Amino acid sequence: MQIVGRFLKKTAEIGYKRNLNKGLAFENQIEALLLLLNKARKTNFGKNHRFAHLLTEPDILSQYQQEVPMMEYEEFYQTWLHRSIDGVKDNTWPGVIKYYALSSGTTGSPSKRIPVTEQVIRSFQKTSMKQITTLHQLDLPPLFFQKSILVVGGSTQLEQIQNHIEGDLSGILKKHTSWIASPFAKPSNKIADIKDWNRKLDKMVEQAPKWDIGVVAGVPSWCIMLMERIIAHHKLESIHDIWPNFHVYVHGGVFVQPYLKRFERVLGQKVHLLDTYLASEGYFAYQKYPGRPGMQLLLNTGIFYEFIPFNTEYFTESGTLRNKYKALTLDQVTTGVDYALVITTNAGLWRYIIGDLVQFTDLEQREIKITGRIKQYLSLVGEHLSLDNINEAWDLMSEELGIEIQEYGVYCDPVNQNHCWTVGTENEIDTEKVLEVLDQKLALLNDDYKSVRKYSLQKPTLQRVPTGHFYKFMEKMGKLGSQNKFPRVMNEHQASEWRRFLAERSR
Repeated sequence: MQIVGRFLKKTAEIGYKRNLNKGLAFENQIEALLLLLNKARKTNFGKNHRFAHLLTEPDILSQYQQEVPMMEYEEFYQTWLHRSIDGVKDNTWPGVIKYYALSSGTTGSPSKRIPVTEQVIRSFQKTSMKQITTLHQLDLPPLFFQKSILVVGGSTQLEQIQNHIEGDLSGILKKHTSWIASPFAKPSNKIADIKDWNRKLDKMVEQAPKWDIGVVAGVPSWCIMLMERIIAHHKLESIHDIWPNFHVYVHGGVFVQPYLKRFERVLGQKVHLLDTYLASEGYFAYQKYPGRPGMQLLLNTGIFYEFIPFNTEYFTESGTLRNKYKALTLDQVTTGVDYALVITTNAGLWRYIIGDLVQFTDLEQREIKITGRIKQYLSLVGEHLSLDNINEAWDLMSEELGIEIQEYGVYCDPVNQNHCWTVGTENEIDTEKVLEVLDQKLALLNDDYKSVRKYSLQKPTLQRVPTGHFYKFMEKMGKLGSQNKFPRVMNEHQASEWRRFLAERSR
């Protein structure tokens, strides 16, 4: 059926050329905001914030920013979202919102219920189809375009809770998979429904030889674990022994660099890596150009973006916003600056602070990279160490010392005034040397860290544990699964639970 592959490859090429430079203008964002305001002007939220009046103003954007405060999840939930979840009609979005995605959060954090409207589902579907057209650049064989896509996601089993249905976003989207995409989607609905993560992995391992996979998508740690299990169970040399047409890995959720060497060991041939920025709140960006560091922000998919510089002018030392109204728009940003991302969406989220930090890598192409989380950074004594600093320092240290560590985490010890690191590896490492080089790299990347290490920040500590401890801890916390990540930077509660867990394992 080469003719089918050639047809689909040509279709991808046409779609790619059609979308090449569309949707990059700031005017696309203004149009998105106008559509959102107009759609929601008769809702309770729209009436409370005078949307109908705003739409008559000459400078709608400025008036919107003055009228609507920015809020994080807890405040938005207490003020507005809980009514939508209770089934109130026309509350933050027209009609009754039927579906809510349980966001993964980080280990030790309770799940959030994120609204998923019909408009959001259509946006996800359209964006996914657009992303597939970017594969045209990879010059893949026609046969590839007939192969299946394996999504290593959460359970597709949804639960009816009073007035709404909730579950993993992957489950909600799977329920609305188009008839065009269904034949290409793996695993089957029967396997995807399984909630127990280990049992789901076992079933996927069992079925793997029956699939002809071209694309794998999911969080690196879980996707690689699945492939390792498949290789071990079926006694293979590499994953390409059963999936010879596996050419593309679409990843997201965590910094992929620490996993690359482990990933390469399961491969028998080259695989293209493509980054995505997809959350329960929306599909924000994807890597349009392989080989470039950034992901292109999606400006015309029902989301309006704002950006808050992550500095002491806008945030307190604890990460609390100083001014709930002041933020920059797409035409005001610059490269190399950490911004807290704020979204207004067709799910009825209004100036919602998602918690992520991003940097622009290319203003003309609207390309960004994720650099961390508002609450996941270290500043015990003013070091202002971002997650991006931490990931880059670990990458540089690992390369210099020739060691491989996929899992690690850090927290602050206010009593001893230092940082406490835990690394997961089965190999013996010189912990003192690791700390020495890591310390050097962090000082090289961050002047504040370099300064406080001279005077007030004491020498860090490092503990080596088996990599499996990280996964067992997540299982204990009820966070085992494809959409969950161990927090690189732990807060006080997470650090306490982690220390307790390690103490129990050492007995």
